[in-house]
Amino acid sequence: MEAQAQGLLETEPLQARDEDTVASADFSSMLSEEEREELKAELVQLEDEITTLRQVLSAKERHLVEIKQKLGMNLMNELKQNFSRSWYDVQTTTAYKKTHETLSHAGQKATAAFSNVGTAISKKFGDMSYSIRHSISMPAMRNSPTFKSFEERVETTVTSLKVFFRRRRYEEAKEE
Repeated sequence: MEAQAQGLLETEPLQARDEDTVASADFSSMLSEEEREELKAELVQLEDEITTLRQVLSAKERHLVEIKQKLGMNLMNELKQNFSRSWYDVQTTTAYKKTHETLSHAGQKATAAFSNVGTAISKKFGDMSYSIRHSISMPAMRNSPTFKSFEERVETTVTSLKVFFRRRRYEEAKEE
C-alpha cells in the first residue's frame, strides 16, 4: 500500500512523454457549458482588443511620419544627428581623451625622431659625398666611420621608438 501511495506523491519532474500526454488531454469536457461560453466570449473580446490596438498603433506611426516630414526630418537627417551625438559622446569619454593625448604625444615624438633622422642623414650624406666621389667600392663606404656612426644613430632611434610604444601599450593595458 505504501508503494502505491508513494507513486501518487512523486516529486520527479515531468518527462517529455508526460508533457505530451498533458498537452493532448481534452480539458474542454471538464468545463461546464456556461464556462465554455464565457471563455469564448473573452477570447473574442481579446482578439478584438488586439486588432484595435494594432490599428491605433498603425495610425500613430503614420502620424509620426507625417510630423517628421513636416519638420523636414528624414532618415538621413536622423542618421546624421545620431552619428553626431554618438561622436560627441565618444569624444567626451575619458578613454578617448587619454588615447587622443597619447597618440598626439607619440606623434610629436615620432615627428621629432624623423626630423633628427633626416638631419642626420643630410649631414652624413654631406660628409660621405667626398668619400663616395673618391671611393668606388661600397664595402669601403660601409666600413667608414661616418657610415657606421649614421647606422648607429638610426638603430638607436628605432630602438627608442620601439621602447616608447611598448611602454605606452603596457601603461594602457594596466589602466584597463
